[in-house]
Amino acid sequence: MSANSSSPRGRNTKGIILLAVVVLLVAAGAGVYWWKPWSKTGKEGVVGKPQPLAQVKTVKAPKDSYDVIVVGTDPEGVAAAVSAAKNGLSTLLLDGRNREILGGLMTLGWLNSLDNNYEPDRGTLHKREILNKGIFSEWYSKVEGDSFDVATAANVFNDLVAKQKNIDVLLKAKTMEPVLSKSGDQSTITGMKITQADGTVKTVQAGAVIDATQDADIAAASGVPFTFGREDLGDKKSKMAVTLVFRLKNITPDVWKQMQKRMETDNDDGTGANEMSVWGYKDMKDYPPINKDRVAMRGLNIGRQNNNTMLINALQIFGIDGTDPKSRDEAFELGKKELPHIVEYMKKKYPEFAGIELDATAPELYVRETRHIQGEYRLSILDVMENRDQWDRIAFGAYPIDIQRLSPADTGAVVGQPLQYAVPYRSIVPKKVDGLLVVGRAASFDTLPHGSARVVPVGMATGEAAGASVKLAKEQHLTFRQLSASKDAIATLQDTLNKQGMELKPFDLKTMGLPDANRAYKGWKTFMEHKSFKGLETALTLGLATGAYTNDFALDAKSNGQRMINQLEGMRKFRPEVLVGSPAAAVAKGTDPKALPVTLDLAAQMIAQLLKVDAKPGSAAETLLNKGILTQESIATIADKQELTNGDTYMLIRDVYNAEKAAK
Repeated sequence: MSANSSSPRGRNTKGIILLAVVVLLVAAGAGVYWWKPWSKTGKEGVVGKPQPLAQVKTVKAPKDSYDVIVVGTDPEGVAAAVSAAKNGLSTLLLDGRNREILGGLMTLGWLNSLDNNYEPDRGTLHKREILNKGIFSEWYSKVEGDSFDVATAANVFNDLVAKQKNIDVLLKAKTMEPVLSKSGDQSTITGMKITQADGTVKTVQAGAVIDATQDADIAAASGVPFTFGREDLGDKKSKMAVTLVFRLKNITPDVWKQMQKRMETDNDDGTGANEMSVWGYKDMKDYPPINKDRVAMRGLNIGRQNNNTMLINALQIFGIDGTDPKSRDEAFELGKKELPHIVEYMKKKYPEFAGIELDATAPELYVRETRHIQGEYRLSILDVMENRDQWDRIAFGAYPIDIQRLSPADTGAVVGQPLQYAVPYRSIVPKKVDGLLVVGRAASFDTLPHGSARVVPVGMATGEAAGASVKLAKEQHLTFRQLSASKDAIATLQDTLNKQGMELKPFDLKTMGLPDANRAYKGWKTFMEHKSFKGLETALTLGLATGAYTNDFALDAKSNGQRMINQLEGMRKFRPEVLVGSPAAAVAKGTDPKALPVTLDLAAQMIAQLLKVDAKPGSAAETLLNKGILTQESIATIADKQELTNGDTYMLIRDVYNAEKAAK
C-alpha cells in the first residue's frame, strides 16, 4: 500500500443518505475491511540487517536563487528533485515538517508496504512488469521487498539525493510562503519566502516551484482552486479515514513463520504472506473499539522490519482533517488511547501473538485524502475504469480503486479494478497559477480515481516528470500551461523520461490480446459492450456503482425497490435544492422495498416523487417522457418493463442526471 492506499476510509439527513449509498455500494461490490494483496506479484524480498540512519546533508542557508524549488521530502518530492538535478537544474529540496530524514509517508508515516502498479496480466507464462519505472524502480531495487525496513528506505532516498551535486537540502523550515506576482486573476510563483529553523527569514527566487507536499499546501497558499475530500461528489465533509501505523516488537523469526503458516492455512484468496509482508487477519474488523464513534480496525497489513519488529497499517481514525495540526494531534491522541486495547485483543485472539508488545507509533500520521487541486485536466473515474490512454501520459496506474472507510458505519468499497490507465501531464499543471506544478495524491484527480492514482509509485512518476519538464519549459521558453498544450513539447518530455528509464508507450487494451482468464479484463469487456454502458458511466460518475476486483457491475441482475431508492437518494447531494422529494413515498406502506421488483412505472413514480413532479401511477413514465426527464433511448433498452435490471435503472438515472444538468 502506498501513499495512499492500503488505505482505508456527524450525522444529519445528508449523512443518512450517504450511509444508504454506502450500503448500496457494499451490496454491489466488496468492502475493504482488509487489503487485497495487490503487491503479491512483486519481489517478496529477504529480511536484512538493521541499518543505522544516515544523516541527511543539509545546507545552513539556501542560495539566493535556484532553477527549481521542490517543496516536500515525501517520495514524490525526492523523485522530482532527483529528476530536475539529473537534467542539470540547480535544485532546492525544501521541507517544513520538522523532519530529519527523507521519505515522509514511507519513512516517518511508516507506510512500509507498497501498492505497486503492474501491466495487465497476459497469462501464466508472462511475467508482469511494473508500470512506473525510472526513479521509483531505482529506489525499489535497493529495498528489501514489497514491504521494507523504513531505515533502509530512508537511506536509499538519501543516497539518491546525495548522488546529485545540483541538489541543496533544507529541512525544518518554520514557515514556507509562496512569492507571487499577479496579473488579473492569474498569478505566477517566483520563489519562496522561508523562515529557517534558526528564525532567519530569506526569500529565495526560483524559475519554478514543484509542490510535493502531501496536501498541496503551496498550491493552496498560492490561490490554486481545489476541492476538499469528497466535495466533487457533493459531500465536502467526508473523506477517507486516516491511520496511525504502529510497531510491535518480539517478532522473532519463529513468530513470523507462525504468521506465514496461518496465512497458508487460511484458504482465502484475500490473504497471504512472504518473507517481508503479511496481509490478512481479516476478523480483526470485529475488534470492539473503546471509542466506537471515532476508531475502527480492519484486517492487518503487516510489513516486517530488520530488527524483530513489524509495522501494522490497520487502525482507522475518523473525522480528522489532515490539513489541521490540531486535528492531526487529536488523531494521535485517539490512536494511542486505543492501541493498548488492540494489542491485548490480538494477544488473546491469536496464539502466535501471545508474546508481542506495543513498541511505538509512527512519528507522522497516514492521511489519505484532503485537497484535490483543479488542474488543466482532472482525472475522472471514467478515465480509470475505461482504461484510457492520454496523449500527454507521464505515468500509468493499475491499482484498484480503493475507497477506504468514511465512518465506523461504513465498510469502504472497491469501485473497480483498472488494468492500465494513463495519468496526463495536464493533471499536475494547476489552474490560475503559473510556474507551479503539483505532484502526488493532491494532483488534479477526482475523488474516486484518486482511490487508485494516490499510490506512491504513481506519485513518484509524476514527480519525475515534473522535474524533467522544468528543464524543457526553460529551454523552450514555455510556461507549464503552454507546455501542457503542446504535443511537440510533450513528445520531447516523454522522450526525456524514457531515456531516464521510464516506459511511456501508448497502449490499447483491445490490441494486447489479454486472456479472458484475466477476470478484470473480462469484466471490463462485458460492461464496455453492454447496452446499459452509458447508464453505468453516469452511475460511476455519481459514485453509485461498484464492480469490485472483477469489474462485475451486475448489470443484468434484477434490481429491487430499496436499491432504486438508495440510488435516487444518492443523487440528492448533487442538487439538494431541486431533488427535495422522497422516492420511498412511491412504495405502498407496509411493503418491504427490498423484496419489491422495480417496474418501469414504479421507477418513474420514484423519480417523480424525488423531483416533486405530479405523475399518476400507470402513466408516470409517459409524464416524465413528455417533460423531457426520461428519454425514449433509455426506455428502448429495457427488455422487461415489469422487472428492471440494475443496468436499466442506471439508464434512467442517466436521464434524470442529464435533465437536471440541462435545467441547471
